[in-house]
Amino acid sequence: MKPFVLLTLFFCILFFSPNTFGQFDIEKKIKKKVEKKLEKEVDKTIDKGIEETEEAIKKGGEDDSEGKKPENDPANKPTDKDTLVNSETDQSPRDMVPQEELKVWSKYDFVSGDKIIFEDNLINEKHGEFPLKWNLLSGNAEIAKFGDDNVIAFMINKTEISPLMKTKEYLPEVFTIEFDIYIHNKGNEAYYLNLKNTMQIDIRTNKVSSRDFVGEPDESSRTTGWHHIALSFNQRALKVYFDQTRVLNIPNIEKKPTSFTISALSHGANKGNPSMIKNIRIAEGGVELYDRLMTDGKIVTRGIYFDVGKATIKPESMGVINEIAKLMNDHPEIRLSVEGHTDSDGNDTFNQTLSKNRANAVKNALVSLGIELSRLEAAGWGESKPLNSNLTPEEKANNRRVEFIKI
Repeated sequence: MKPFVLLTLFFCILFFSPNTFGQFDIEKKIKKKVEKKLEKEVDKTIDKGIEETEEAIKKGGEDDSEGKKPENDPANKPTDKDTLVNSETDQSPRDMVPQEELKVWSKYDFVSGDKIIFEDNLINEKHGEFPLKWNLLSGNAEIAKFGDDNVIAFMINKTEISPLMKTKEYLPEVFTIEFDIYIHNKGNEAYYLNLKNTMQIDIRTNKVSSRDFVGEPDESSRTTGWHHIALSFNQRALKVYFDQTRVLNIPNIEKKPTSFTISALSHGANKGNPSMIKNIRIAEGGVELYDRLMTDGKIVTRGIYFDVGKATIKPESMGVINEIAKLMNDHPEIRLSVEGHTDSDGNDTFNQTLSKNRANAVKNALVSLGIELSRLEAAGWGESKPLNSNLTPEEKANNRRVEFIKI
């Protein structure tokens, strides 16, 4: 018991002695001083931040170098997102065609001919020489360099040229003509497309005319630079386009054009601004299905194929069938009779039945594409309505056809 009492007494004396209380006072003082020191440092930091902010406001943010990375820092190099490169096309924005321009041409319905019978891109021509694929009828024309392209320059006012062809009358029943003209917008400028035996077409930026027919190009086409001219002819109907605009639509031409010439009102030639053309092309065919139907009352197709002796449609036939379906969807007032024809090979009765079955197969294909059955009829004529004598493989192929007759 005594050891315990003595030990307790010792701790009490130690704990409540003056020295012990002094230790507690020192610790408190140290703690207070540390807290005051920290408060002063915090106040200094806050004051400094306020002063810097006020200074930046006074300077209007002129000094923004703080926080910038060095110029050679990799973080300052442009990323793929910064350069806006299209990874799919590998084109920069300046190489891409503006969407606005695409929208302007969205209603352009000119269709070039399927078979090219004349084309001159003026490659490998010698500058200063007359173009190799042309005839000179009057004036003076020569190959010139304009920008990156070779062009035919009309060096004298009213120079007239014509394409060099094997025959004098080379334009088919259905054809297209295309070429580019340059407009300087300096004084009186005009190009003339003279269709032999038919008419002359006067082409200017403010109007395109022929006889009593007049059309106006779009305002966007009245600018300095290259412009595209396109013409389509289908037996007697003629259309002319200036850039994206159809400026002439003449439904009945009395005589079919047999050839053509191009001339120009080139007053600027003496001042270094001659009339110029390039990219000339003549093609056979190319009239839209709707135009064929309105002009001829029918569409004759040779692009619908069947298995031999059967009414099974081959897959490669769907291009034509899809186009017919599109035409009927675009023009819900149209009703068609699908009519099949064969060549003279085989039995007459068999060919009659085969042609009727094939016509029905095409009709059913159109129905499967959403065309109402009430808008379609079908007929088969076998070999009774040939287009030629069936003497050669080419003639037989032309007789094997499907026609879409307007009802």
